[in-house]
Amino acid sequence: MTGVRGGAHPDTGAVVRCLSTGGFVISARSVQKFGDNPFEVRDTDHYTEEYVPSFVEKWDSLIDWEKRAESEGTFFIDLLRERGVKKVLDVATGTGFHSVRLLEAGFETASVDGSAEMLAQAFDNGLKHGEHILRVVQADWRWLNRDVHGPYDAIVCLGNSFTHLFSERDRRKALAEFYAMLKHDGVLILDHRNYDAMLDQGYSSKHVFYYCGEDVAVEPEHVDEGLCRMRYSFPDESVYHLNMFPLRKDYTRRLMEEVGFQRIETYGDFQHTYREEQPDFFIHVAEKAYIATDETAAEYSPAVGTARDYYNSTDADEFYWRVWGGEDIHIGVYDRPDEPIAEASRRTVARMAGRLDLTPDSRVLDLGAGFGGSARYLAETYGCRVTALNLSEVENERHRAINAERGLSEIIEVLDGSFEKIPLPDNSVDVVWSQDAFLHSGNRRRPLEEAARVLRPGGQIIFTDPMAADGCPSDTLRPILDRIHLDTMGSPDFYRHELARLGFTEVGGGFEELREQLVTHYGRVLEETRRQEDQGLSEHISADYLAHMKKGLTNWVEGGKSNHVTWGIFHFTR
Repeated sequence: MTGVRGGAHPDTGAVVRCLSTGGFVISARSVQKFGDNPFEVRDTDHYTEEYVPSFVEKWDSLIDWEKRAESEGTFFIDLLRERGVKKVLDVATGTGFHSVRLLEAGFETASVDGSAEMLAQAFDNGLKHGEHILRVVQADWRWLNRDVHGPYDAIVCLGNSFTHLFSERDRRKALAEFYAMLKHDGVLILDHRNYDAMLDQGYSSKHVFYYCGEDVAVEPEHVDEGLCRMRYSFPDESVYHLNMFPLRKDYTRRLMEEVGFQRIETYGDFQHTYREEQPDFFIHVAEKAYIATDETAAEYSPAVGTARDYYNSTDADEFYWRVWGGEDIHIGVYDRPDEPIAEASRRTVARMAGRLDLTPDSRVLDLGAGFGGSARYLAETYGCRVTALNLSEVENERHRAINAERGLSEIIEVLDGSFEKIPLPDNSVDVVWSQDAFLHSGNRRRPLEEAARVLRPGGQIIFTDPMAADGCPSDTLRPILDRIHLDTMGSPDFYRHELARLGFTEVGGGFEELREQLVTHYGRVLEETRRQEDQGLSEHISADYLAHMKKGLTNWVEGGKSNHVTWGIFHFTR
């Protein structure tokens, strides 16, 4: 491991002692300088001038090592041990909190930071907390493999540090350097603030997990999609600032995937399950190892992959075909409570289609097409061409067979795939259609972004989705979410906000809320399940599956009656 290079700062002449040789290292400026307009400082390299000596000296009071260790527990240690990690590279050492904890836990640890001031403080802290001699190197992530010699079993990039990179090119370059530094089965652990909540709902913090110091006030002075300027106020009335890029959770996950990481799990404040607005911090655990069992599975995010496995199962295939409604496996619109499920489900299709001016020249993309009932209705009724994209190969096989029986194979194309990566070119369809499918995405912004990409100018998106009601208490959805293996659901406000962000405008009010239809539908499916059980349904579907399904249906009915979940039709145009 190379030592930190020596020298003096060209502006201040300030020096600090070299950590490995007794020489000197370049120091940061003595005073933070952001120029005439701090909000315009959006440069990756500026962070080296923000960590001035007086700010670094106060950093440990901001963190409070003892309280942070208590709140964090053994979360990171356990993650690393579960994966058999021995060598760890801490690329955001700061003042050394995690490097020291990793050394104490027995990991061979090297410590990297871009700030010489931080590394000097970290070295002193290593001696102070257990007489550890930290192996340190000052390096820029964008050229990490030039200055640090790997490979490593794991890289940790913690403390919201990745947000110092202001350009996507820099972020991609850093992630690629991390990827290259890891062994073939290595893991990257990276965290950042919940900027989604800050951008969408405003700033709040429980102030118990990361910045635990009680006498330090931390708050944003300015937040927009390209800058979060944080203010740190200390008891001695000193004030410091950091300019950071507000990373959204799903954007960060996408960058990791595109760089090559195979599987990414995201935690909120050290918890695997969480509500989007709850955590102060997100923690991404990205595996380099190739873990997909087949080529197709590698294309799916974890949430979509879970849905794919579920709908490919024999129990699910039999249940949705026999009980839920046959060709249409979405929520129905009922004229009367005892109406057959299939009739009500087909009414939903007709109601949605009636809002569109479809012709034989129309090109429709059905996302999450299931058994293809909606695609066939549109093709037979309006003569339009339909591309049906669906993640379940089992459902798609049934879909294609029925199309062939009805002579529709020429105008309905059935594709295996995920709506998070639509295999169609830009500006290629007139209508994006979806029914109760976006629920299954772990990144619901992604299918909307993909829909916007493939729609032609003036195109329309129309869809339904079971959702959390706006303002729903955060803990009430847990029974439903646990049943469907999701951390969150969308909401009417979420979809309105995202569609507006993508340049969509409302058609006919934009959203028709039909919460009572959700209650009726899940109640009818529950009744039908019990009725068919008395007629031998268990000969086709396992008793365990039916027991879990009845419990899940009951949770949906109760959630709807309590106004915690809702459903309806979204209709927007570009």
